[in-house]
Amino acid sequence: MDASLAVTALGALAHEHRLAAFRLLVECGPEGLAAGVIAERVGIPASSLTFHLQHLLRAGLATQRRLGRQIIYAADFAAMNDLIGFLTENCCGRGLSARLTTAAACTTIAESSLAKRKAP
Repeated sequence: MDASLAVTALGALAHEHRLAAFRLLVECGPEGLAAGVIAERVGIPASSLTFHLQHLLRAGLATQRRLGRQIIYAADFAAMNDLIGFLTENCCGRGLSARLTTAAACTTIAESSLAKRKAP
């Protein structure tokens, strides 16, 4: 992921309702949720939610598909992982691979920090 795409993605997440909707989509997994359900759970009117979901779609962080009369939104996990990879690629100046999972990166960093503290 290049810096301009990262800025676009981070900008899309830089709003309380968009962040809440995205987190909900991540929790729901690849099957996603209908727009009405998202609006209800986030606690905003459907018309406002559509505006916010369009930001996530334009940033590449979400996908949409039609299922009958409903529009189903889902998190784009590849894009999310690319963003996390971009943010953690040079974590702590150690040049960790962008393809490490967040948990693996955090574990590696925690172990390294603990080893440094134990060293005489």
